[in-house]
Amino acid sequence: LPQRLATLAAAAREEAWQSQQQLQAQRQEMAQLREQLSRAQQDGERWASALQRAQREALEREATRGAEQARQQELIRDMKGRLLELLREKDALWQKTEGIDTPMPSPAPRDAGLCARCHKDFRLLSRRYNCSRLCQGKVCHTCSVDVGRQGRCCLLCYQQRHPQAT
Repeated sequence: LPQRLATLAAAAREEAWQSQQQLQAQRQEMAQLREQLSRAQQDGERWASALQRAQREALEREATRGAEQARQQELIRDMKGRLLELLREKDALWQKTEGIDTPMPSPAPRDAGLCARCHKDFRLLSRRYNCSRLCQGKVCHTCSVDVGRQGRCCLLCYQQRHPQAT
């Protein structure tokens, strides 16, 4: 019996020692879990803070974008109004100028010794050219334009034939 009690006591001590070891291991595990929980809570707080900041920035961007869009719509509205004004003004000017014809070149003066445009005397150094276009007048070098093989013509006839040149 005493040996049995000693065996039981030794088994109980062994069991107590193992329980103590398990308890110590569980305490260490619990400490690690608490530390992980603390880090997870800190991370959660940082993420929540970052999320709030991102939401606030998104709302600010949306407000800015809305204001910019409103300004652009107002600008478009103003531009359309100005376009309509310009179209009305163009139509009014077109109606005013509808009956105006382009001026015909003045007939050549009767005196063949004078330029048809500037009335300068033709002399030895001021050459006389026959206008090869509409008026057939005699013009000086200054009042004429070289049109290549066709000769020269007066400025007025040239401007009528080539309005983009003026």
